[in-house]
Amino acid sequence: MQIEKTALMHKTAALLEFDRILDRLAYHSMSEEASAIIRAEKPLDDSAAVAQTKTAVQAIISRITSEGGDPRRYLPSVGFLIPKLEVEGMILEVDEACAIGLFCERGEELKKWLLPHPLFAAMLSDTPDCGDIANAVFRIMDREAKLRDLPELRAIKRRIQNLNAGLEAAVSRYTADEDIRRMLQSTVPSQRDGRTVLAVKANFRGRIRGIVHEVSSSGQTIFIEPENVVEKNNEILVEQQNFQAEIRKIMLDVTKTISEHSAALKEFRLTVINIEILMAKARYSLDTGGYFSPDEESGEMALVQARHPLLNNAVPIDLTMDGGTLALIITGSNTGGKTVALKTAGIFAMMNQIGLALPAAAGTMLPVFDGVFADIGDEQSIGQSLSTFSAHITNIANIVSHSTARSLALLDELGSGTDPQEGSAIAMAILDRLIERKARLIITTHHGILKNYGYSRQEVENASVEFDVRTLSPTYRIITGIPGESRALEIAGRNGLPPDIIAQAKTYLDSGHSDVSALISGLKEKHRELDTLTEKTRSEDIRLTDERRKADLKELRLRQKELELKAGLAGKLRLLLDESRKTLENLVRELKEESTSEGALTREKTLKVKEFLGDLARTVAAEDAALEAEEQAIADEQRRAETTETKTGTVEFAPGMEVFAGKPQRRGILIRPDKKSTAGNTWVVEIGSLKISFPERELTPAPPLPPHQHKPHIAAVDIVSPPSSPRFEINLCGMRLDEALETLRRQIDTALLHGLGEFSVVHGKGDGILQKGVHQWLKQESAVADYYFSRPEMGGFGRTEVILKR
Repeated sequence: MQIEKTALMHKTAALLEFDRILDRLAYHSMSEEASAIIRAEKPLDDSAAVAQTKTAVQAIISRITSEGGDPRRYLPSVGFLIPKLEVEGMILEVDEACAIGLFCERGEELKKWLLPHPLFAAMLSDTPDCGDIANAVFRIMDREAKLRDLPELRAIKRRIQNLNAGLEAAVSRYTADEDIRRMLQSTVPSQRDGRTVLAVKANFRGRIRGIVHEVSSSGQTIFIEPENVVEKNNEILVEQQNFQAEIRKIMLDVTKTISEHSAALKEFRLTVINIEILMAKARYSLDTGGYFSPDEESGEMALVQARHPLLNNAVPIDLTMDGGTLALIITGSNTGGKTVALKTAGIFAMMNQIGLALPAAAGTMLPVFDGVFADIGDEQSIGQSLSTFSAHITNIANIVSHSTARSLALLDELGSGTDPQEGSAIAMAILDRLIERKARLIITTHHGILKNYGYSRQEVENASVEFDVRTLSPTYRIITGIPGESRALEIAGRNGLPPDIIAQAKTYLDSGHSDVSALISGLKEKHRELDTLTEKTRSEDIRLTDERRKADLKELRLRQKELELKAGLAGKLRLLLDESRKTLENLVRELKEESTSEGALTREKTLKVKEFLGDLARTVAAEDAALEAEEQAIADEQRRAETTETKTGTVEFAPGMEVFAGKPQRRGILIRPDKKSTAGNTWVVEIGSLKISFPERELTPAPPLPPHQHKPHIAAVDIVSPPSSPRFEINLCGMRLDEALETLRRQIDTALLHGLGEFSVVHGKGDGILQKGVHQWLKQESAVADYYFSRPEMGGFGRTEVILKR
């Protein structure tokens, strides 16, 4: 039973072209192992697992957004190497050990990048640390799988160099001797089986004694290893064997070190691959600019401005089923978009259940289904003796048998392919059974009886694809609550059927059908009028809200002016208080002096003076408090007005906008959002030569200055004749090294200007001069984030992938 359900869901995925979504998702992965897992991924049917996946993907998106990018580096495949580590005595090749080292190093970088987020701090807390493996590998080799100049190898290398020098000297005695040179076919020594030989003309074979290694196909050349060269070749061969033995010893030690951590490496690999799958989903969701459906438990299903992810220039559709609606019957004209709506709903459900953002607007909601089943298109099979009707019924029978209250069934042209009356009866019986099981259904049909069925069942809702009778073309808009007409006659006439045949067809339509068509047309017209009135009302609301906001702002400015005047008066009063206090203090001092002689100043008089001063101070303090309270009230009202203004869409701050900032209202230019601020909604504003952070509530859009008041701002960029646009691949083959590096430099400059983040460099293999020169130059270039050889099928060691910093 489970096998049959799996096969049915696999068939549905093929009908909905879900594999193309997975291919696009796999493209965003930096690991071939992760890509393979993605291509085999199946939608989850557990609500908690789906919610957990989406939460992790959204957490990664927040990290990418806050950090301005992610550590986008290629992860080598190491899964096939782990079983080797469990074989005693196994020695890894140099490139295999390098792959494990790179995987551990870049996996640790990925972990470190994610750890600041609380979700991943908990998720990765128990993940093994494999940094020691990377350190052990790169102690003996670089990141291009080239062994370092280790002390164990240095002495052997030196002996081999000396022996090669002696060998060259011995051979040069033959090539330098004029008498011997005329015996040689070439003065350049050759190599046969790793040994240096001379190409001797056949008629001189007895003149140079030595070992014959090979004779040319023409018989004119004999490759001889001279006697005095044999021993030198032997010595070199012995040292080369010693060199390889030492390398094997070094690699054995490294393999043992890695093997000791094989269990940790196995767990680490699974964690990193799973993270890379989540990273791919985050990159895909960012590229599509999608919206994550919330965890919907009520069963409500809504698609808002949903665009089919595989269609170019897809028309957005709206489709809604509340918790009490189990079936939606979509009717209407051919080519009106019914099947596309069906496929959009199905592929959205599958994308949601692997944790992807959906190409739709806010308000989109989808439940988690335990199965998405579809019957779409013509599945006639001559080989299996199945007609169109038989093929559909066979598939629908499987859908009915596997559907539950948590299933979504998509049935295209239900009841078609046979007698309309019998087909409608079968269709209604199928709907009865699926509704009885509480399954969610979206059906398309041309049968009029099913439109009536939609009105007779509380759990069923009618919908139609709109048709413009003026242009005789579909608008691809779905109208809920009203069934649609097939418009077969209009479409047939538009597609070339003679008018007299159309006229004859109309005479065959009975009056009852005409009455129903008129009723449907009337309903659609009323619906259109209601939409127009709703849109007009919404526009009027926006206009009134905007006028109210402007009036409120005007009143605030008047109150601010009044407050400034009051503040001025309070300042004068405060100044008067200070001067009065000084005057009275002097007067009291004089009275005290006089009272000393006359005894006229009493304690009561002194208290009255102090009381007068206290009353005056309290009056000033009360005025200050009132002014401060009014200032705070005006600020609060201004923030509310700005919030309303933002919600109505009339103010939207963006880099480059001129604003008045802070309480002094100084003119400046918005540079960027302040990511370091913890307050949120804070911008960095350039005021003169200073850059200062201000919250949005202290910013007011400023009208642009006249052109003659702008200060010139000149930025010089030094680029030497760049191409008009960067290329995704440059070919350096056939160029000299300096010419190739100049071409590469221009490509990087132009790519940075145009926002191209990565490209390929074809340098070929050859003698490796171009390859080595390009890699050395890329290693020192500050604008390069990473580079690596292409995959074998893309060119291997003859092609390099370059990733620029962002």
